[in-house]
Amino acid sequence: MKKLSGKQIRSLFLDFFSRNGSEIIPSSPLIPAEDPSLLFTNSGMVQFKKVFLGEETRSYTRAASCQKCVRAGGKHNDLENVGYTARHHTFFEMLGNFSFGDYFKREAISFAWDFLTKEIELPVEDLWVTVFREDDEAAKFWPEITGISPDRVVRLGEEDNFWAMGDTGPCGPCSEILVDQGPDVGCGRPDCKVGCDCDRFLELWNLVFMQFFRDESGRMTPLPTPCIDTGLGLERMAAICQGRQSNYDTDIFAGLIACIEELSGRTYGKDRQSDVAIKVIADHTRASTFLIADGLIPSNEGRGYVLRRIIRRAVRYGKVIGLKDPFISSVADVVVREMGETYPELKKASAFLGKVIDHEESRFAETLEFGLRFLDEEIAKLKKEHKTQISGNFAFKLHDTYGLPVDILLDVAREEDMGLDRDGYERARSEQRERSRKARHDTVTEELPQVYRELLSSNLGNRFIGYDTTSHKSEILALLKQGRPIQRAPAGWCGELIAAETPFYAESGGQVGDRGWVEGPSGRAEVIDTFHKGDLIVHSIEVRHGYLESGDSIKLEVSENLRKDTARNHTATHLLHSALRQVLGEHVKQAGSMVAPDRLRFDFTHFSALTPDEIREVEDLVNEQIREDREVKTEILSYKEAMARDAMA
Repeated sequence: MKKLSGKQIRSLFLDFFSRNGSEIIPSSPLIPAEDPSLLFTNSGMVQFKKVFLGEETRSYTRAASCQKCVRAGGKHNDLENVGYTARHHTFFEMLGNFSFGDYFKREAISFAWDFLTKEIELPVEDLWVTVFREDDEAAKFWPEITGISPDRVVRLGEEDNFWAMGDTGPCGPCSEILVDQGPDVGCGRPDCKVGCDCDRFLELWNLVFMQFFRDESGRMTPLPTPCIDTGLGLERMAAICQGRQSNYDTDIFAGLIACIEELSGRTYGKDRQSDVAIKVIADHTRASTFLIADGLIPSNEGRGYVLRRIIRRAVRYGKVIGLKDPFISSVADVVVREMGETYPELKKASAFLGKVIDHEESRFAETLEFGLRFLDEEIAKLKKEHKTQISGNFAFKLHDTYGLPVDILLDVAREEDMGLDRDGYERARSEQRERSRKARHDTVTEELPQVYRELLSSNLGNRFIGYDTTSHKSEILALLKQGRPIQRAPAGWCGELIAAETPFYAESGGQVGDRGWVEGPSGRAEVIDTFHKGDLIVHSIEVRHGYLESGDSIKLEVSENLRKDTARNHTATHLLHSALRQVLGEHVKQAGSMVAPDRLRFDFTHFSALTPDEIREVEDLVNEQIREDREVKTEILSYKEAMARDAMA
């Protein structure tokens, strides 16, 4: 067997599949572009999902990649196990080869076997194979193609050897190649065999034979063009090639661990508690560095909160090994230095990375000390009372008050040989969410009155034609006061008017509604505001002269000056967004806005307040664009079309 570095294995794999006709595809970002079902890219097939589903075609039918992956948060979550095992990671690299209706089982088996036994030179006598219990074809192919003894081909059930994209969709049996690390590794039981949860028979490479489509009833039918999706973990392969029982003992982590040793004065391998801390910091720094380089910043929700949890867990473990000053950005520098050639986005974002990490680490350090002090006091009290479990209410209080993620509480509880009432924690969190929801909605929204529902069900009163004109002749469909229709609205009357068609823009997306006038045959009303009720466009009016009647033919006139002022401020938000991204970085995203004729507000994501110099630079960029007096072009596109053309905000 060749002793290979992680970098050499990555290169050998991609070169091997390139020679065998595969297109080498760069890793996709960790933030899935068009897949809200996933928090993070967690396998090589994610960027090819639409190809497998038949929704997209590529110029090639064979591909191979080395995909950066994160498994933290959501369904695929390894966060709490990192540090305690030899192979759990939040960030890892997945080598994979793929066929889109090109080669199938026979070739996939041959490629995998040849790479492991000829390129890597793994001893054939150490390899085992599993197949799905009903996959007679794969069970036949393995001995036939590779020469492996049939008694080393083990049939396992659906839980281990059947893959599905979801409850419905493409699915199929899979085969795994395993390496026997010998009786000295793993559980040590004399009856240990393939299928045991220990590390002796280590899974190396999973080959998915995507050959069926499962419908809502569970019925499976053969796919017209079967596909191949495989995954080989780089860190695991490096451990085997380097004769290591832990991924953390390979060259992939050596530079990171050396940096942490130097910063902390601790030596890796001397005691378990320090080893756990060093492994957590090494792994979590890799994950944080790659996530931030892909444009994510810490926040209190969604993906940003998972990143925050990862960083905060690393900060807490820094305290375990005596690190008091900010340290993660120093470890991140090693990630950039060692992996920047393979992933250029790391070098491109290196300066920004340090700022984000330092800010997040410093911010959390201020509250971490207080939170841990309260936790230590609670644990001491519980031990004195001979109790072995931290209550869920107390755990949530620490999270809510000091921002301690539950991962940190679980780590401390484990170190103190105590449990944590996770169910109680989740109940307390749910109760807090419900209180917040009620506070936000302190009035109960009543069901829309009958007249509104009748208009909606008839598909009336919802047609906006204001992109093309600010003046339009229409008809009054309804005049309403507090949800009750009236026939005639006299001078001085204030209420709501719904027209068959309108050029008035209803408040939406942060932009205020249009104002203007309504002219009828017997009167005139001022439009004070325009807003939505469901899909209805509602004009808030005050009759100034004469009267208006339901059914009247009317002329609707938008205040053109106010509309133009609002449009200018709307354009300014786009200029501001662009300038902020130029000055602060491409991580800046719109988080809300308010656009009116006389002012605008633009909310955006960033990790700290702007400095006076940054504000000045943003202002200068926006004013420069305004002075150039460029033509503004408007196009009406679907959301999908706009996103395909890289539209922002």
